[in-house]
Amino acid sequence: MVKYARYFLYVSKRSDRKIIKEEWIKKVIEDPIREEIQSDGRIRRWGKIDEYGGRILRVILLADGETIHNAFFDRSFKEENS
Repeated sequence: MVKYARYFLYVSKRSDRKIIKEEWIKKVIEDPIREEIQSDGRIRRWGKIDEYGGRILRVILLADGETIHNAFFDRSFKEENS
């Protein structure tokens, strides 16, 4: 079962976020190409979404490692960072 933070439920209603599929979020969580821990304990994970032109999806989890706080296509991600 996927857990969502209240913030995610709010921003996921935006037109630029409605295109993000739950299966893509799960893929990034389970098999990221990169992961970082923020100073507040939140976990950033990035993954390539081939079905969406190879764009990079960033998923931010709360410190529990389970609850999705945010998900968006990351225009600033550079392949050489992975």
